[in-house]
Amino acid sequence: MKLQEKIVVLDYGSQYTQLLARRIRELGFYSEIVIPKDFKPDNFVKGIVLSGGPNSVYDPNSPDISTEVLESGIPILGICYGMQLLAHKLGGEVEEGELGEYGGVEIEITDSSKLLYGVPRRIRTWMSHGDSVKKPPEGFEVTAKSLNNIVAVIENRKKNIYAVQFHPEVAQTEYGSSIIRNFLSITGMKPNWNLENYVKTKIEEIRERVGNSKAICAVSGGVDSTVAAVIVNKALGNNLIPIFVNHGLLRMNEELEVPKSLKKLGLKILVVDASKEFLSKLRNVEDPEMKRKIIGETFIRVFEREANKIEGLEYLVQGTIYSDVIESGSTGSSNIAKIKSHHNVGGLPEKMDLKIIEPLRELFKDEVRKIGSILNIPDEILQRHPFPGPGLAIRIIGEVTEENLQLLKKADRIFIDLLKDKGLYDKVWQAFAVLLPIKSVGVVGDKRAYENVVALRAVQSTEGMTAEWSNLSYEFLDEVAKKIIGSVKGIGRVVYDVTSKPPATIEWE
Repeated sequence: MKLQEKIVVLDYGSQYTQLLARRIRELGFYSEIVIPKDFKPDNFVKGIVLSGGPNSVYDPNSPDISTEVLESGIPILGICYGMQLLAHKLGGEVEEGELGEYGGVEIEITDSSKLLYGVPRRIRTWMSHGDSVKKPPEGFEVTAKSLNNIVAVIENRKKNIYAVQFHPEVAQTEYGSSIIRNFLSITGMKPNWNLENYVKTKIEEIRERVGNSKAICAVSGGVDSTVAAVIVNKALGNNLIPIFVNHGLLRMNEELEVPKSLKKLGLKILVVDASKEFLSKLRNVEDPEMKRKIIGETFIRVFEREANKIEGLEYLVQGTIYSDVIESGSTGSSNIAKIKSHHNVGGLPEKMDLKIIEPLRELFKDEVRKIGSILNIPDEILQRHPFPGPGLAIRIIGEVTEENLQLLKKADRIFIDLLKDKGLYDKVWQAFAVLLPIKSVGVVGDKRAYENVVALRAVQSTEGMTAEWSNLSYEFLDEVAKKIIGSVKGIGRVVYDVTSKPPATIEWE
């Protein structure tokens, strides 16, 4: 994007860092997450927020903050570790506490506070710290303490440096948004984050950059690839060639349903049926990592083959979102094309040498969905559950055969359709069936049967980094199991996965 005023969040390793940046954006202010050692303040930075983190300021390898930042004159807000770091660097005293505070902790405002303006005298906050500030630096006031008599908020209004020991970004902290909003007001920055304006600006940027050249993109029917393709299509029209590769590992009928739904959005989809090629290469392969490598390599070759047929091709569109950028530690895009990796699907070979367009690079997942709504993309796409790049291959434990695929597709479709019929689909983050590599004894009619076992998986999550299993009712699970066993010949037992992430992963392979 073009340079604009922003709030910078320095990431010290907190599990809430992305949430913090999103909260700032939700209040209408553009924010970016930056690695502290890479950050140098400039005229576009109007506020700096120091995230929490797992370290102690006394750890020899704990992340630091530069003198340049501290002396920049830019308003600063420290959170948890960020507060301890500010106190330590500015001459205060941080105590290595044995007590600590974890979970819901009440704090009480003890003095007039610019940061806590409009907040009740006593509120419940979310704490997660061992160390604490014993003595604030010179020039700082303590404006709130926890009921445990531990310093909760310090302020230096003259230098515009503020710090809180709790996490205002999480929902468990009362008036957390008000506290963040007060800091944003202190910065003097005006609201500048509007997704409708983002879409217009991005379309203009792409049109200006690409001109009459052609671009390709891989589309799967998922949220990110679809929204990226629609934005670029509005900029380039017929000069964008979206490629849908049917690898034969899709859910039931998706090889027909996905291209049809994408064409309704004005995309001129090039459909490539490579299902036989993929299945042939997967024959006799059981190791999950080997499956991924074969699928990734085959996808590359199919995509490369189609790309080489297009004259005037210069650009590759990727559905990279901001979470991908943060988690990869990437600070800028390469000029070499890479297909976004998902479950090790892999990237295009360097010899393609295509320039990259990443229209969603600055956006979080929830913002991508909001932009999808602005672009009139239907909910059936925007609310679609995540689906792994290798598809059903990693939901068949063992060898992928046509017979196993058909069993899994039918069972999975029954599960998903019943979730939708009962109004539960949008209430779980992801749901699917897994075909297990075992058979189980049963009775069909008056005869002994020896048939396959299917596991059902449904989880609650936000970004997929952690997940809790969904507590679906016994009545619902009973209905799903009976319908699968009664409708899918070859499946004789259904089980439900009640393992969270961690310790398990969401997918079984």
